[in-house]
Amino acid sequence: MYLSKKSTQLFAFIIVMSFNFISFSQKQIQNVLDRTTLSLNGDWQFIIDPYKMGYLDYRQKPFDESASGKGGFYDNITNPGKTKRAEYNFDYEPSLTVPGDWNSQYEKLEFYEGVLWYRRNFKVSLKEDKRYFIHFGAVNYESHIYLNGQKLGVNKGGFTPFQFEVGDKLIDGDNFLVVMVDNTRKKDEVPTINTDWWNYGGITRDVNLVETPESYINDYKVQLAKNDAAKIKGYIELEGSGGEEPVVLQIPELKINQSYTTDANGKVTFEIPVKKIQLWNPESPKLYEVKISSSQDAVTDKIGFRTIATEGKNILLNGESIFMKGIAMHDENPLIGGRLRSDGDMRMMLSWAKELGCNYVRLAHYTHNETMLRLADEMGLMVWSEVPVYWTISWENEETYKNAENQLRVSVERDKNRASIIIWSVGNETPVTEARNVFMGKLVDKTRSLDDTRLVAAALEVEREGYTITVDDTLGEKLDLASFNQYGGWYWSEPKELPKYSFDIKFNKPVVITEFGGGALAGFHADDDTMWSEEYQELIYINQLKMMDKISGLRGITPWILVDFKSPRRQNPVYQQFWNRKGLISNTGVKKKAYFILKEYYRNKSVK
Repeated sequence: MYLSKKSTQLFAFIIVMSFNFISFSQKQIQNVLDRTTLSLNGDWQFIIDPYKMGYLDYRQKPFDESASGKGGFYDNITNPGKTKRAEYNFDYEPSLTVPGDWNSQYEKLEFYEGVLWYRRNFKVSLKEDKRYFIHFGAVNYESHIYLNGQKLGVNKGGFTPFQFEVGDKLIDGDNFLVVMVDNTRKKDEVPTINTDWWNYGGITRDVNLVETPESYINDYKVQLAKNDAAKIKGYIELEGSGGEEPVVLQIPELKINQSYTTDANGKVTFEIPVKKIQLWNPESPKLYEVKISSSQDAVTDKIGFRTIATEGKNILLNGESIFMKGIAMHDENPLIGGRLRSDGDMRMMLSWAKELGCNYVRLAHYTHNETMLRLADEMGLMVWSEVPVYWTISWENEETYKNAENQLRVSVERDKNRASIIIWSVGNETPVTEARNVFMGKLVDKTRSLDDTRLVAAALEVEREGYTITVDDTLGEKLDLASFNQYGGWYWSEPKELPKYSFDIKFNKPVVITEFGGGALAGFHADDDTMWSEEYQELIYINQLKMMDKISGLRGITPWILVDFKSPRRQNPVYQQFWNRKGLISNTGVKKKAYFILKEYYRNKSVK
């Protein structure tokens, strides 16, 4: 077929445009941590680009949508010669560590919101009969990915993983990967413009080149059946099998060795009766080695088995009523600044929660690192996992909903085998309107369609009249918990007035208080009437705990928050200095007086 020059340019334009389509349907490889990978972590050169000159021409049209597809920083011109103009050169630029945010690594970027380009050179020895994927743990927020100057695609969402198959674009030998990251806040995105945490930009989680066989184990679920501790139920899914293929599931400690044949779509479902299984719980977080193999591939995972359900106003873990002694936390290391970057960072945070007496953590307000969930499995901490549907989302925007649903789906798909997760949360402190009820109601339904074995919740708000606190959010009818935030003693009323309040909760469901607390500057001491003092925060905790203990059906709390965290909203130059001071531990690791109040409460509180 003959194409004219004009037709060829149009054809190229259509191809390039297809790369810019943001897909919300691709399934991620399960358990990347156990695959054959080449880590692309380390030093990446970067270019700050507030005008997007590496992406847009002077008419504000993307270079990668032009007929040639050339012209942007992704061309990676480093040796232009005497006659070629290039107004950038990665080779002479400074570097940032990946994984990591840019705000905490480079002083000029502390408050920066906009476009920044990353480049990483790497070598690979390609093998025959193998497939290759570039896998990102998370990039905040919108990212455009280019390999050897060719665009792979675009991703939106700052906290969930994504990948691209790249076998046809890799070179045996030297390669380069360029990523344009834009963390600009926008009204119709998820989260939206207004949040109460630092908008850390950058490649914040691991980057790996993943190698698989041509037919590989793409996904699996191995969990107890809903409310049935005597049956393991799940599926195994192959990609590229081209039809029926044998697979084997082994759990040696349970003497399980089952062989199956996948269907024409490469999938098999199974149910296996089990006896004498040791159930996962915070006191004994038992994990079993699970092996899955096919004719070409094999994956090993460590998986715990437990049931979670509600009955009236009780939460039942493995059929027994529990009290969830919790704390909330952000994905942030206050001691060195910025996002949690390593196993050590995450283990430190969870160890602090354990030291406090917690059996439960709320990982707010977005999907946290996969390693964090695996550590929670190992250390015996139940988890509330949340997506960033936060405050005032664009409820009537269809694309906003698709974005939120995609982040929810990817989160559930990635972490469905983690025993620690007992609650999927669809959002936090969202104002009650009909549009919001429809939006979040659809998220609840979607969550249940993806996973019917865990509880579904949201952090609701409350109403007050006199000394009565009412919980009557219509979304609560669709949820498993009466879960809500309330800040008595800080945003309303006085700490000494709290014992006068009572709760009117309209749902016959377990009650979980997802946030309460107040700010204090560590080391600032005064009487308990003085705001920002440790004594003021301490009195809030003393009287809040007395007030909440009167609630019929109180089955858990996650005070806000474990550690002080950075927020542009917190500007008081004396007490805050861009830190939200509601932490029980300061940003220098100092335990405030309220910490010991909560620790003693948990020490004396029965888990039943």
